[in-house]
Amino acid sequence: MTRLHFTSALLPSGWADDVRLDVADGTIAGIKVGVAPDGKDERHGLAVPGIASLHSHAFQRGMAGLAETRGDSADTFWTWRETMYRFALAMTPDDVESVATLLYVEMLEQGFTRVGEFHYLHHDHDGRPYADIAEMATRIAHAAETSGIGLTLLPSFYAHGGLGGAAPHAGQRRFICSVDLFAKLMAASRKAIGTLRGANIGIAPHSLRAVSPDELAAIIPLADGGPVHIHAAEQTQEVEDCLAWSGQPPVEWLLDHAPVDRRWCLIHATHTTPAEITAFAEAGAVAGLCPITEGSLGDGIFPAREFVSAGGRFGVGTDSNVLVGVADELRQLEYGQRLTHRERNVLSGGPGVSTGRALLDGALAGGAQALAQPIVGLAVGARADIVTLDTNHPSLAGRRRDAVLDGWIFGTQAGAIDCVWADGKKLVEGGQHRLRGTARERFATTVRRLVA
Repeated sequence: MTRLHFTSALLPSGWADDVRLDVADGTIAGIKVGVAPDGKDERHGLAVPGIASLHSHAFQRGMAGLAETRGDSADTFWTWRETMYRFALAMTPDDVESVATLLYVEMLEQGFTRVGEFHYLHHDHDGRPYADIAEMATRIAHAAETSGIGLTLLPSFYAHGGLGGAAPHAGQRRFICSVDLFAKLMAASRKAIGTLRGANIGIAPHSLRAVSPDELAAIIPLADGGPVHIHAAEQTQEVEDCLAWSGQPPVEWLLDHAPVDRRWCLIHATHTTPAEITAFAEAGAVAGLCPITEGSLGDGIFPAREFVSAGGRFGVGTDSNVLVGVADELRQLEYGQRLTHRERNVLSGGPGVSTGRALLDGALAGGAQALAQPIVGLAVGARADIVTLDTNHPSLAGRRRDAVLDGWIFGTQAGAIDCVWADGKKLVEGGQHRLRGTARERFATTVRRLVA
């Protein structure tokens, strides 16, 4: 049993002072409020729950900054994608593991304690499956185990290069599966995470561009009750192509033709109509928003104010992992709404409400739902995923409770996080993960070779 004492902690019921958490076997076993620390307690300042990055492509961390030179034609998501394909085609399983390990170390240092890994880099360089079809999934599991982050593995089904069953692009050959092959991949992936504490699995039909209606219906049962994630309406061209193919935009098509419910997470959903937003919220699915990547790729801005007002739930993901941080994603989410509506504190939810608190609460609940975590936060029975903030940081000094969250999310660049526990293990102390040095060294060796 580990006893942690916090001067202040954000519990599901709200802020409380002098909080003792008993942690046993990675779980919060007991909570006492209003108790003075004693010699058996490990003492800390202000604690908040760790949250999930609900959408990550780990291998893309290795190419951060490599697509920032404008080409001869219009530079869009579609041209960025060609750079991504070239990078993905060069990576070995060792490369994927070293890149993912550093990424997960960085996630923990920045307050993410679980990752939803939307994993589609499956096969060997020539597109043939590895002898162990789950070789790449196993490397993701190893990276999660080494770093200590919680893992929800979301193997991605990818069969086509465009709507209507178009043949896949040559650059996509490492992603492609038939339904039968994907069923084998899912079984092997379950085995790959089987010994990893707290890990779970879902499925990720990549997008309507990559999955036919018949294939979508065939693979959903492979989730076996787990989460279902899909990219939808990220780009205007995707919406136009879907309209030409089906007469409906992607989100409307999914809501009409797929069993979208609380298990589902629609990633991006950027270009949606008011009617889609209302129906999406009513379905109970989570909007998986990745504000930094959406800004990096020039996707557009999700109508978050309207979605939240309709009762919709959202979570945040780091997606391409060009920049990793809880505060960074939440800040960018709010700032996108401010630029759209030319107002401030758009997502606070009402007068007198802290925007930082509203954002953190929303991302915590939505991320937990999207990654099938039934108990979350600083609550008895929840996995002990805890983040402490350094209240001596210049942007946090003199602040209490929600004001600390506002200072962290809107007023810091780095250094605000002190310690992070995941599954009850203290992995980050003084802002640094215990494996930062070795993970960076291995990553640097890998990326120097890849970019050469």
